[in-house]
Amino acid sequence: MCDTLVVLSKASRDGGVIFAKNSDREPNEAQILEYYPRMEHDKETVKCTYIEVPQVKETYAVLISRPFWMWGAEMGVNEYGVAIGNEAVFTKEPYAKRGLTGMDMLRLALERSKTAKEALNIILKLLEKYGQGGNCGYTSKLYYHNSFIIADPREAWVLETAGEYWAVQKVENVRSISNALSIDKEWDMAHPKLVDHAIEKGWCKDDEDFSFAKCYTSWFYTYISKGRERQKFTQKMLEEKIGEIDLEYVKKIMRSHHTDPDYYPPKGSMRDICMHAGGLTRPSQTVASYIGQLYPDFQIHWFTATSSPCISLYKPVFIISGLPDLGSKPTGEYNPEALWWIHEKLHRKILVTYRKYASKIRSEIESVEKRLEKKVQDLKINYLEDKIQKIDLLNITREAFQEARRIDEKWLARVETKFTLNIPFSLYWFRANKQAMLKL
Repeated sequence: MCDTLVVLSKASRDGGVIFAKNSDREPNEAQILEYYPRMEHDKETVKCTYIEVPQVKETYAVLISRPFWMWGAEMGVNEYGVAIGNEAVFTKEPYAKRGLTGMDMLRLALERSKTAKEALNIILKLLEKYGQGGNCGYTSKLYYHNSFIIADPREAWVLETAGEYWAVQKVENVRSISNALSIDKEWDMAHPKLVDHAIEKGWCKDDEDFSFAKCYTSWFYTYISKGRERQKFTQKMLEEKIGEIDLEYVKKIMRSHHTDPDYYPPKGSMRDICMHAGGLTRPSQTVASYIGQLYPDFQIHWFTATSSPCISLYKPVFIISGLPDLGSKPTGEYNPEALWWIHEKLHRKILVTYRKYASKIRSEIESVEKRLEKKVQDLKINYLEDKIQKIDLLNITREAFQEARRIDEKWLARVETKFTLNIPFSLYWFRANKQAMLKL
């Protein structure tokens, strides 16, 4: 499960738009951070996760974070500062076995849009022409529909879908979405038959009785996902600080747990924003996190590129300079050379000793982040004044990833692995580690 939020310029402390998403997937479903430059294409089609669609002549530069086995992306941003995150939502409409996944539509929109409104229209056209569908589960079948926050340095939109039906709401100041439909009776655009279809199905009596979230939601899976609770929590946190929201506050949200301050992974919850997997009722965990600072003249992108943001360093990335060599790309099996797996091994080693080690790791991480943030602000000023080059931006990205690896390897050598009497939790992780061929 996932959580996405946006803070528009009038609600932030410094007047910049802030976009953020935690991507929650299966614990062995490693996520890859990738940069693709602007490219011209000769091929007539592009192969997405399950189907092909016509290719455009030119695609824009993108930074995307995607499950290693899928073409589409969970979250990303392009060279124009358009940022998108998508959420699984569970509805009464049937799920198609083939089609574009929400992640496919997200990536296609990033590659082809210059504004959030243009990206929104691209997704709507793709939805109408190809439909959404396909299995989005890594080791098990998982079908769902999608919602999106689509933002740029000036505005943002929420798009929520149920099969071919949809509703769009323009963001006024702050907004969050999770694994549940959240648009009720007020929208700025909607499928022309959105209300009539619900009346025909008997989900409501008339226009007055209609609510998109109420009429189209599949309540059982929505309840299990706890998406409503998480959305209410993040929305409340944002609304409490309108006008004062900054990068640090958004990090706090993305790193939060339902049971703070005495968090313990074996007793975690689907209500956690930073989620740690733990069994049949909690099969997902946060495998990557992204926070984007979207200014009109300059964008700063903070990616963990690793799981568990509560103990993971947010690294600054600039689309104008791309990514350094990040080493081996992770897959679903443990690789000691892949950054994602180095961190994930640390995460799994402290699942039971989390209370002993997490605060110490977090303290070191936050100290490094403060130093990086100061450097980044200085670099932003100097770059806009033509005093430094793109290589200087790339160098601080490289420095951040090196620091993250140093921290993970340092604590890997120090922490102790213990077991818990929570048998379902222990068995769950025994199986997950065995499937990943990971020995702690």
